[in-house]
Amino acid sequence: MLRLRAILAALLLGAPLGAQAAEVTRIASSFDEDDPFDLFLDVRFRRTQTHTKVTREQLSDQIVNPEAPDDEEFTPGRIERPEVWHRGSDTRLDIALAIGLYKDLEFSFGLPLILQQNDNYAFVSDTNDSNSTIINNRLNPDGSTTVSPRSLFTVPSTSKRGGLGNMRFGLAYAFFNQNRDDTKPMWLIGLDYELPTAKQRDPSLDNTGDDRGNVGDRVHKYTFYTSFSRKMGVADPYFKAHYTVPVQGPGIYSNCFDGESQGVPGNCFVGKWTRKETGIKAPHVTGFLFGSEFTAFSDKNKGQKFALDVRAIGTYVSSGRYYNELSAALGKLLATQEYFQVGGQFGATASAGEAFTLRASGTFLYNTDHALTNENLGVAPEEIRTSGGVLDPASNTNVNPNFDFRTDLVSRRFRATESKTFRLELSAAFAF
Repeated sequence: MLRLRAILAALLLGAPLGAQAAEVTRIASSFDEDDPFDLFLDVRFRRTQTHTKVTREQLSDQIVNPEAPDDEEFTPGRIERPEVWHRGSDTRLDIALAIGLYKDLEFSFGLPLILQQNDNYAFVSDTNDSNSTIINNRLNPDGSTTVSPRSLFTVPSTSKRGGLGNMRFGLAYAFFNQNRDDTKPMWLIGLDYELPTAKQRDPSLDNTGDDRGNVGDRVHKYTFYTSFSRKMGVADPYFKAHYTVPVQGPGIYSNCFDGESQGVPGNCFVGKWTRKETGIKAPHVTGFLFGSEFTAFSDKNKGQKFALDVRAIGTYVSSGRYYNELSAALGKLLATQEYFQVGGQFGATASAGEAFTLRASGTFLYNTDHALTNENLGVAPEEIRTSGGVLDPASNTNVNPNFDFRTDLVSRRFRATESKTFRLELSAAFAF
């Protein structure tokens, strides 16, 4: 009862309950007078599930216009026809090591073990083999028609992948460290480099059986970030901003490796359509998160702490050509429209001592609607543009070989709608 009263008093009065920084501004620091060496080992289990309704654009001459007169209630236009539910799951074990190189200077290393990375497809209600445009497709990639239906992909189906992911190396420095000077906040800047060490994922392979596919995108990723936190009584508000720059690495995949999915395969590796131009173009990602940890209990002498963590998350993902929700089904990289992720996270942290910390969190994200098959037909040369002409897919080498008339033409594109992401994380951190 005495301890409970002390905790309640601290919560009400805002008294300091320990000097540990928020998790987003934790840093390994060595050669301090009272702490000559820091080493952190983190083991994190992460389960991510994405639930997306995939729709398809379709022309219709019966679009309801509620503002039109009664005799003009229907006008032609474009609708989105619900086709399939996509359920993506990613289960992984992340192992990370952080070492203090000097005062407030940290080097880190990480390696994910991807236990399971699956894509599952199933019809939405009221859609089936008889009325689905996926099953009853009569177009070839070049736009020619077929006599009998040729399904774009099998529904229902499940594609499976797994293996070691990309290694990550990082450097971080704390300009201010509240643990050393309590008149200042924690302020970190850092750079993480993701090296494309995972085996290349080939989306054209059928991984619906027992054999699992690879998970590597063969892309270098450089993530710059800065984070702040300032402990004030029981609250430890924080902010973090980040930006990821992708750079194509060696051995990137190109859809030109599989001519069956190309509208104009003859243009592959001709002129401007090099492997670099037709290959993966990972998106730029920028975002922020802000929130606060709230300490419910802390014993500085024993290094014990229990805190709750509430944060808001916002992320922008640029357009690009990469592996998205339909890549496993259509068997190729897909030009994806830009979109936003917004959501939040709730977590709890418990430290049994300075050497051991447990953390659990749940995250919910909403992904704004965006096109999943959005390849450009190509760029017409100046003489065609100035004369008002258009590209001729049958003879013009300026036509993008990635363009697929079945899925990239307006009124046939696939879109991601009602997309939600759920994530559960459990981690254990060991300090030496």
